[in-house]
Formats: sequence, structure tokens, C-alpha cells
Amino acid sequence: MTTPTSPATAVPVARRWAILAVILAADILDLLDSTITSIAAPSITRALHGGDSLVQWLGTSYALALGVLLVVGGRLGDKFGRRRLFLIGLTGFTIASIACGLAFDPVSIIVARLVQGAFGALLIPQGFGILGSVFPREEIGKAFSAFGPTLGLSAVGGPILAGFLIDADLFGLGWRAMFLINIVLGGTAIAASVKLLPHDEGDPDVSVDGLGSGLLGVAMFGLLFGLINCSANGWTLGPVLSLAAGLLFAGLFARRQVTAANPLIQPSLLKNRGFTSGLILGVVFFAAVAGLLYVLSLFLQNGLSNTPLRAALVGMAPVAAGIVISSIACFTLIAKLGRTLIFIGLLITLTGTGWLYALVHTSGDSIGAWELVPAVFVIGLGMGTCFGTIYDVTMGDTDPEEAGSGSGSLSAVQQLANAIGAAAVTTVYFKSLGGGQAHAVTTSLIVVAGVTLLSCCVVWLLPRHAPTQHH
Repeated sequence: MTTPTSPATAVPVARRWAILAVILAADILDLLDSTITSIAAPSITRALHGGDSLVQWLGTSYALALGVLLVVGGRLGDKFGRRRLFLIGLTGFTIASIACGLAFDPVSIIVARLVQGAFGALLIPQGFGILGSVFPREEIGKAFSAFGPTLGLSAVGGPILAGFLIDADLFGLGWRAMFLINIVLGGTAIAASVKLLPHDEGDPDVSVDGLGSGLLGVAMFGLLFGLINCSANGWTLGPVLSLAAGLLFAGLFARRQVTAANPLIQPSLLKNRGFTSGLILGVVFFAAVAGLLYVLSLFLQNGLSNTPLRAALVGMAPVAAGIVISSIACFTLIAKLGRTLIFIGLLITLTGTGWLYALVHTSGDSIGAWELVPAVFVIGLGMGTCFGTIYDVTMGDTDPEEAGSGSGSLSAVQQLANAIGAAAVTTVYFKSLGGGQAHAVTTSLIVVAGVTLLSCCVVWLLPRHAPTQHH
């Protein structure tokens, strides 16, 4: 008598690992394109004759579309099949990347970035589901363990690659090469996906709350447009009305989560104090540090006259290295320390921010770029200590049946926080430029430090520990 094989064990071993490589490639593409504009923003703005608002929209637009549609993208994969949505997302992402590289004015690149983020939201949620269908239970842990080191190296290498391509000015393309390189990377991934990914039918009965996602999108766009517009035009009628509309639609979105049959966020999660506290903490902290990284890049290039590559090596690489190191170290500590580990990470971030403030406040625009590296590295250590830990601990008091909705919501919130931070902290920076570059940076650092200090108070409202095995 033969033992029946599961669909996972029926997939040959070599093909399983090839599928993992394809999924990793898609995630690397997303990570690269979400980080490169923090280095490339000054170059793109000069080339397209954009103002300060273009700098803000370059990162905000991508994160906004990705965050708003991330949960919907996962549901669409369940409904129509993960392979189909993966291929649609990857193809659309690649085409949108080409559109970014061919952009001819500020509006065209912002629209292309929005489209790129939207297709990224269709692409990224499918990966884990596909891997779960091809890897047997005893091997899935090995597959998932490949994500940390791979994405960590990508986080370090992405800004450096962007800086290199801009400085090298290959074929006279300048910053455009960062996006056009996806013709090769994305095209190769599409060909491999068509050949390797397993077919699945999906479940037509899965419901997708398009209205809820639409309300969230309008709310976030209104809030971000108001913030960015006020940095250029002050608190005129336009930004005020935009912010008011954003708040109105945010209220309608919250109402929708209570009344919808299949809401994006389960109402029971919003009644959970630990979960909602973690949600708020995540938005506030991730927004602050995302904005800080943007401001740091602007200061290094516009204030200290560094090339994009040098700015990446001095500003982004030390942060990414700190994130990778502390993330690995915290993997074994989270079960023991729980929310205390988040508090430690916040204190480390606060220490690095204070150190950076002291350096810039003392030396001003005459400071050497390499003098900033130790403080920036410490900020990265603090960020890495908090990044995964906040959301792991936030899930500590949730029920198993809430895990899917909770994890999806937290991932989306992190992207939305990136959008908020890129808009809010850079608004502080641009509004403070009248006092000089050093003054603008130190003012931004005070805001980031204040937000981090506030987060230290909120952290004690989170559950004490993460769920067993969740991290």
C-alpha cells in the first residue's frame, strides 16, 4: 500500500527552492524600489524641475499605494489564485518601473510611483501562501529563514546600488537607471514565475472589501496631500480642506470596519487594547524614523554636498547594517523580554537621535559626513530592535483566528506609516530651512526624539509577550 503524497511533497525539491528564489526576487524588487528614492530624491527633483513637494511625494506615493492595497491584494490572491495575482503584480510592477525611468515631469513620476506601489500590493502578499503550498510542513521553516538575511542584505545594498547608478551615469541615464534596471530583473523574474509557480484556482467565495480600501485610500491621500501642500504654501485654505477631508474619510473608514461583512480589520481587534496600542505605536514610531532617514539623506546631499553614493554609504548603509545586526540578536531575546525589548530599542533610537543632534548642533554645516556614521549606526540598532518586535508583541493577546487579519493590518500600517513619515518629518525640515540646513535637521531631530519619547510611554500598554512561536 502506498502513502498518498500531499501537494507540497509532490513538488520536486529542486523546484521548491527555485520557487523560493522567485519569491525572494519579488520581495527584493519591492524593497529596492521602496528605499532608492530616499537617496535619489534630490537628483530626480533637479532633473524634473520639481520642488520640495516632489521630494516628499517620491517616497510617500509608493508607500501610500502599497499600504492601502496590501490587505486587498492578499484577499484577491485568495479569491482569484495566488499565481495569477503574483504574475499580474510582477508584470505591472515592472511596467510601472519603466514608466518611472521614462518620467518627464513631476506628475508623471508620482503617478508611476503610485501605480508601482499598487502592483506591489498585488505581488507581495502572495509569496508566503505560494511557499506554504509547495513546501512540506517540516521544511517551511527553512524556507522562511532565507528571508531575513536576503532582505537584510538588500536593505544595505539597495541605497548603495542607487547611489552607484546615479554617480556612474550609465549611458547618460543617471537616476533613471535605478528604475530601468527592473526591465532585466523583473523580466527575468516574470519568465521564471511563468515556468515555475504552481497553478491554483482560488476561492470565488472570498469577499474583498473594495469600498473599505477606497475610503482608506481617500483618507490617507487627503491627509498626506494636506501635509505636503502646507510645506510649500503654508496653512492656506487648500491644505486645511484636504486635511479635513482626510479626517472625514478616516472616520468613514472606521465606521466601515464595524458595519462591513468582511472588513479589512476585524472589529474584535480594534477592541483589543494591546493590539490598538501596538497599532498606534507602530504608526507613530515607524513614521518618525522613516521621515528621519529622508531628512538625513537630504542633509547629506543638499547640506553637506555629498554625492548620492557617498550619502548612501554614510547615511543609509550604517542604518541598514544596524537594523540587520539588532534584528538577528533580538530573534532569541523577544521570547524572554517581550515588550521590554521594545522599550530598550526605543531608548537606543533616542540615544542615537540625541547623539546625531549634538553633532549637527555643535558643528553645523561644517561637520564631516563620516563623523555622523557612529550615531547613525546606533539609530539603526534601535530601529532593528523595534521593527519586528513591536508587531510580534502586538499580536500577544489576539486569538488564533485573528492572526491573519492582525498580521495583514500591521504590515499595511507599517507601509502607511512610511508614507506619513516621509510627508510629516520632511514638512518640518522644509519649513525650517529658513534658518539653514543644520537648523532644519536639528529641528527635525527634536520632533523625532519627542515622538520616540512618547512611544516609550505607549509601549507599556502593549501585551507583555509575543505569542509562542509567533516571532
